Amino acid sequence: MGLAAEFKQFAMKGNVVDLAVGVIIGAAFGKIVDSVVKDLIMPVVGRVVGGLDFSNYFIMLASPPAGYNGPMTYEALTKAGVPLFAYGNFITVAINFIILAFIIFMMVKQVNRLKQTPPPAAPAAPPEDVVLLREIRDSLKQR
Repeated sequence: MGLAAEFKQFAMKGNVVDLAVGVIIGAAFGKIVDSVVKDLIMPVVGRVVGGLDFSNYFIMLASPPAGYNGPMTYEALTKAGVPLFAYGNFITVAINFIILAFIIFMMVKQVNRLKQTPPPAAPAAPPEDVVLLREIRDSLKQR
């Protein structure tokens, strides 16, 4: 089998196509959740803890370049090439991850709840004549 035919057979398997669709949907879903966290949840968290912007918590590992007159924000210093220990950015990413993990957990929990099949119904009781015949059979076996 040629390499191209083998690759085509591999790529057309159901699992590979399903995985590709899942990755594409996951990427789009990730953007939605990222927006929810960044635009809706983090402003509330920042407000609750005193109006703090976690992304501007950092430690400069070197001095800014000579003659630097820009603002002392994470974005400006990063553009100026100053090495930063950006622990505030890490806190933001960690909170994003926790929220994303919780949202995915809740989604999987709901999907599993919807997938659950009801327990099988107890078998119907056999008719009386069958029960009577079984009793006769069992009493004959005892003799």
